Amino acid sequence: MNTTGGRRPASRTRVGLTRAALYLTLWVVLLPSAKPGDLALGVGAAAVAAWLSLWLLPPLAGHLRFGVMVALMPHFVWQSILAGIDVARRALSPRMPLQPGFVACPIGFPPGLARNTVATITSLMPGTVPTGDGDTAVLYHCIDVSQPVVEQIAEEERILARALVVGVGHE
Repeated sequence: MNTTGGRRPASRTRVGLTRAALYLTLWVVLLPSAKPGDLALGVGAAAVAAWLSLWLLPPLAGHLRFGVMVALMPHFVWQSILAGIDVARRALSPRMPLQPGFVACPIGFPPGLARNTVATITSLMPGTVPTGDGDTAVLYHCIDVSQPVVEQIAEEERILARALVVGVGHE
């Protein structure tokens, strides 16, 4: 499910400077006052935070289409509401048939950030929780394996793929 164009990782310098600017902006927003000493400390803290973030989360090929992700938010919120209603209904109804178990769902994204994003979003589906990750599939615990879990997760992955542009081999 790679939607690439052979995109390369962004330069570490550019990503580091962008992160440092964001950290410094956050520092300034959280400051009760803007004294020169506070700003100097903020510049140092932002530089250290940016360096650590580059070490802990290196730049990856690809990017998130923010506008598309915002447009998808109502869908994901609705799925979360449906999940809550479905699980509550099952929990409160003793006649609701349950068939708990595990289902391996193939995921087209390689292991890494994109696959983790898919697993996080699909955890909002009624009665599903990702419990393990393999090379080609994510293992889900479901409260009812008779439901079309694999098909539902494939649909969510397809929808989310519109917002993620992933570079080959960089996750």
